[in-house]
Formats: sequence, structure tokens, C-alpha cells
Amino acid sequence: MSKKALILVDFENEWIDKRSAYYVGDISEAIEKTNKLIDFCRRKGYKIIFTRHVEKDSEEAFADNSVNVKIIERLHKKESDLMITKKKISPFYKTNLEQELIGIKEIVVCGILTNLCVRSLIQDAYDRDFEIKVIKDCCVSLDEETQNFTFKDLKATREEVEFLDLKEFMR
Repeated sequence: MSKKALILVDFENEWIDKRSAYYVGDISEAIEKTNKLIDFCRRKGYKIIFTRHVEKDSEEAFADNSVNVKIIERLHKKESDLMITKKKISPFYKTNLEQELIGIKEIVVCGILTNLCVRSLIQDAYDRDFEIKVIKDCCVSLDEETQNFTFKDLKATREEVEFLDLKEFMR
């Protein structure tokens, strides 16, 4: 069994639904790169874990059982991939993620929103002593300034975390 896992944070339809207050714009390029990342990690035997956010008691954004909490169809998700459903920002909070990572040493992280749920995963994984690689061009924020600040701040406060572009990671 691989000692590595790829964690894809909240790649949900809510973010790409133009009618949603959470619409992040056209993220086709990030999705394309994320598919390359998934394929690469799958070939290398990584455990593939998707998280999705469901808002408790919501009838609008991130509503349970809605189309918008499903994983974006264009992603190369397989039935065998693990799915973690969370109700709060951190993928670790009141989920079985920690148990699923027993035996895993290194995690590769990407997802939506960089400054919220992705950041929370990185911080919580860091506090659990995982080796962390963040694939920057497979992460999405509402704007470039927020994206860049989040990476800069995380790097300044958690220098062991590696921030890579997809090409660098696949080398």
C-alpha cells in the first residue's frame, strides 16, 4: 500500500454553477490540470480522496442531496475513490479522514477554495505531522490576490510545506 494520498478538496458543482452565489468563474484549466494530477497519482498508487462540503440545514448553497454538492463530472473520479463529506471548513473536523490516513506519510493537496477549506486542510494536516505538497495550479480562489496571499502566508508560517506547480510535481 502506498504511503501517499491525493486529497481533492470540495471540487463541487456549486463553484461552477453560474446561478450560485459561490460561482468562481471558468475553472476549466484548473480542472484539466487536476485530471492530469489525478491520473498521475493513480498510476503511482496513491490513495485518492475527495472531500465535499454539505451545509447543514441549507436549502440553497451546498444543500444536502442537491446536484451542486456532487463532484464536478469532468473530473476523473472513480467509484473506488474515497469520498469524505464534511459539514464544516476543515476536512478533519468530525469526519473519518484521520482514520483513512493511517499509514500515510505524504499528502498531496488541491481544491477549492484555496483560502478556506484547502488552507484548513493544510493547517490541520501540518499539525498532524504529514509531509504536504500543495499543487498550486490545481487550487482555486475567488481571485489571484487571495490565492497568492494564501500560499505566501502558509509558506511563511509552515516552511516545511512544499508549494509546486503541476509540472514541477510530476517531474
